[in-house]
Amino acid sequence: MESTESSYMSSPEAARKRSPPPPKSPTSENAEKPTYVRFLVSNAAAGSVIGKGGSTITEFQSKSGARIQLSRNHEFFPGTSDRIIMVSGAIDDILKAVELILAKLLDELNIKDNDDVEPRTKVRLIVSNSSCGSIIGKGGATIKSFIEGSQAGIKISPQDNNFYGLNDRLVTVTGTLDEQLRAIDLILSKLCEDSYYSQAMHAPFSYAATYNSMSYAPNGAGVKFPNHKEDHSNSITIGVSDEHIGLVLGRGGRNIMEISQVSGARIKISDRGDFMSGTNDRKVTIMGSQRAIHQAESMILQKVANVSERVMD
Repeated sequence: MESTESSYMSSPEAARKRSPPPPKSPTSENAEKPTYVRFLVSNAAAGSVIGKGGSTITEFQSKSGARIQLSRNHEFFPGTSDRIIMVSGAIDDILKAVELILAKLLDELNIKDNDDVEPRTKVRLIVSNSSCGSIIGKGGATIKSFIEGSQAGIKISPQDNNFYGLNDRLVTVTGTLDEQLRAIDLILSKLCEDSYYSQAMHAPFSYAATYNSMSYAPNGAGVKFPNHKEDHSNSITIGVSDEHIGLVLGRGGRNIMEISQVSGARIKISDRGDFMSGTNDRKVTIMGSQRAIHQAESMILQKVANVSERVMD
């Protein structure tokens, strides 16, 4: 996935010529507003972050004031063998926690300073496709200013169409620890201005249900999910009344994102006023394998049915 990333990248030579500018301070309102950042770590590195009996992660949470969560063992970001770390809280607390985590991983690599040159490493952030535009900016102006301001390399991967239901992209930040933290500060401060990003904080951040070969239904029964290489050419369109479409979408798109991630299907809702012929029902098109379509349809209809039952009561 990383080999096809777009080339928003600073040159190390140019970076060395610039003196490090002070980090951009977020507005006081955004600095206090709860937010989050998600990034990838190898399975081995995740063990270092957790520590014996959870001692390291507990220490990092205590020192930073942020909450740190990890996807479970072998729950990887699609197309990688890396686990997901989610750090949530106020921006300053998040940055403290990220610094503790990245510094710990640098120590684990046993990288020694050579001629006073700090090691340059990579960290891959997970950002939803809909929020990437705010990082890129008009004509790439925002991401270029972040590269100038942090001296880090910043690359945004294209959307990966090999995984249906995947609405996230990877933002790779390359540099010294200080450069990476500066870049993450700039990126996170910008994302805080995006209401969709903030509202997605409570959406599931594990991809196990959609992408691992075995998952578990709520009743604990093992359920086989289709491999992502299965034929995805199928689609159906169902009608959902205009007054109930908000239940399918959820606040900030949370419900539809969860349905898409759990089922593995892609879901498209028609624009306002674009109804099924002869009705006031919006068109909800579900694409994917037959199993994914069936599961997504059931979840959508259940959302609507729950409200209908409450109205009747």
